[in-house]
Amino acid sequence: MGRFRRRMYEDYRHEFSTDESYNIAYRKVKRIKGFYTHLKVYFIVNAIIIISSLNSRGFIGNHFEIRNFREWEVYSTAFYWGIALAIHAFSVFGPDIFFNKEWEDKKIKKYMEKEAQNKNKWE
Repeated sequence: MGRFRRRMYEDYRHEFSTDESYNIAYRKVKRIKGFYTHLKVYFIVNAIIIISSLNSRGFIGNHFEIRNFREWEVYSTAFYWGIALAIHAFSVFGPDIFFNKEWEDKKIKKYMEKEAQNKNKWE
């Protein structure tokens, strides 16, 4: 915990511990931070796997062959881990990741304004 957060937490500990909205927000932020950490590790590990596949040589028969990018083994980890990452994102951001309540409110307001303009147009 950083100095600023620790000092803020110590100053307002009595308010934070009893405030349910703070606890909900804190848990949400921790889940989002966990997702972004997962995403960062995903990119780093898969970049290492793909870059290392350029330099690896496999023994096939009685000669060596350089592996290339067309082999499934290079991308299989990224593919299956990507599915797990998408599930993690869905669990953190919920089913309304694109069409959330704010989006609905903006669309409703937009259509109401458009309807009001159409009524005023003919009056």
